[in-house]
Amino acid sequence: MPEYGRAVQKMVDHAITIEDRAERQRCANTIIAVMGNMYPQLRDMPDFKHKLWDHLAVMADFKLDIEYPYEVSNAEALHPTPQRIEYPKGNIRYLHYGRCVQEMIQKACEMPEGEERMQLLRLIAAQMKKEYILWNKENVEDRKIFEDIYEYSNGQIRLDADQLNLGVYRAPSQQNQKNQKNRNGQYRKNKKKH
Repeated sequence: MPEYGRAVQKMVDHAITIEDRAERQRCANTIIAVMGNMYPQLRDMPDFKHKLWDHLAVMADFKLDIEYPYEVSNAEALHPTPQRIEYPKGNIRYLHYGRCVQEMIQKACEMPEGEERMQLLRLIAAQMKKEYILWNKENVEDRKIFEDIYEYSNGQIRLDADQLNLGVYRAPSQQNQKNQKNRNGQYRKNKKKH
């Protein structure tokens, strides 16, 4: 533990090598006193001594065979293994659209015909066009988006340009991104002056 320094670590390493149990216990008590003197402002904290004994056990890699005055945490309690995260399984037909678009189209297929479904399809198609342009960097025709929706929905949803106009989107250029960064930097500089 870096907060105690190399000298305390050397004392702990020495204590592990002491064969006489009584001598090892006296050495451990002395180490705890030194560790406590390093941070006198923390003595008023509850369980300060308990924390010191836990730190001693950690520094000794739980190999110090002594009588601890407190129940010392074990290595598993101090460093619990995180739960494994299950990643969603399944194939994504078009990676540039992502899983969310695929799931939204499935939800739209389950909805009854009407204005609400059409509004959802407008939003999905507009999002698909934006994502496609980010991936392809060229203007894409609405027809391509409608074909992809038809394919995603297994033929349940058929849109055409007469029904829906997606508008014109452009991929953000690198120059626009640099200009935006410059403007943000200038804003921060001006804000600091005031």
